[in-house]
Amino acid sequence: MQNNQLPHYKAFTRLKKSNHGVGVFAIQDIQKGEPIFYGDEDAEIIWVNKSELVNISPAIKKMYDDFCIIRNNGNEYGCPKNFNLMTISWYLNDSKEPNVICDKNYIFSALRNIREGEELTIDYDTYSERI
Repeated sequence: MQNNQLPHYKAFTRLKKSNHGVGVFAIQDIQKGEPIFYGDEDAEIIWVNKSELVNISPAIKKMYDDFCIIRNNGNEYGCPKNFNLMTISWYLNDSKEPNVICDKNYIFSALRNIREGEELTIDYDTYSERI
């Protein structure tokens, strides 16, 4: 098997306990500009209208509020195709001094050099509305 086919290919991060609960941490140095979550560009984001969520439990509603991209004045949620398919990128914590940036296609890259062991954070306001 070729190295670029092994599961660890371009795996830069892992989930760990954070001051925010769960966070994303670098398992190796990441260079400025490097796309961080290899394979996420193929992950489908589906858009769910808030009106479709009227009869769901509070626990499920919290999944939408905690993990989804929010747009259209809070009326649309950008979600993984299924919450069981969330990648590590969905666990980035919010910061006003982030080390990760998101482009218009929701591809995350290093805003600056990130050291092994450092928590990765992003400014949610740069790609998602607050609710």
